[in-house]
Amino acid sequence: MKKPKEPNQKKIAALVKSILIELGEDPDREGLKKTPERVAKSLTFLTRGYRQNVKTVVNGAYFTSGTNHMVILKDIELYSMCEHHMLPFYGRCAIGYISKGKVLGVSKLARIVDMFARRLQIQERMTEEIANAVMAESGAEGVGVVIRAKHLCMMMRGVEKQNSEMTTSAVLGSFRSDEKVRQEFLSLIG
Repeated sequence: MKKPKEPNQKKIAALVKSILIELGEDPDREGLKKTPERVAKSLTFLTRGYRQNVKTVVNGAYFTSGTNHMVILKDIELYSMCEHHMLPFYGRCAIGYISKGKVLGVSKLARIVDMFARRLQIQERMTEEIANAVMAESGAEGVGVVIRAKHLCMMMRGVEKQNSEMTTSAVLGSFRSDEKVRQEFLSLIG
């Protein structure tokens, strides 16, 4: 797969400057002089997941494991931007899987979360993408992913509900087919 090119920072900065003007701001005033360039750098960083792929992120960090117990990593913080308003949403992710002979390096689970979070997203799709990637990369018998997040597009605008939190889950393999496995995962992540 061809790696996408880096965004054109100068073009993004020019577009941001145009937006500032349309909003009634003076992009040449002291506080805004470098804002277009800063926004361009920020957006490039916040969308770097488009320029990553799972194989590169995992980077061969598979380790032989003779057991098939549940592996859980929880409280993985995530920061993303909703694709509808380009406003942030943030929260925590829990990943569980039952290995079949190999485990992933623990930091690779967090890196997979970051890769999908650093794209314009909806939480529902991101949850599925993470679960599918962990399942494919680990060869697990089952995977569970739960994300709890707060969405600024709902908190700062629209209905303005500051205490709302969205929870999404994706369960694959034995986490879907075996109620006991699913319940063990859910109880362990709290």
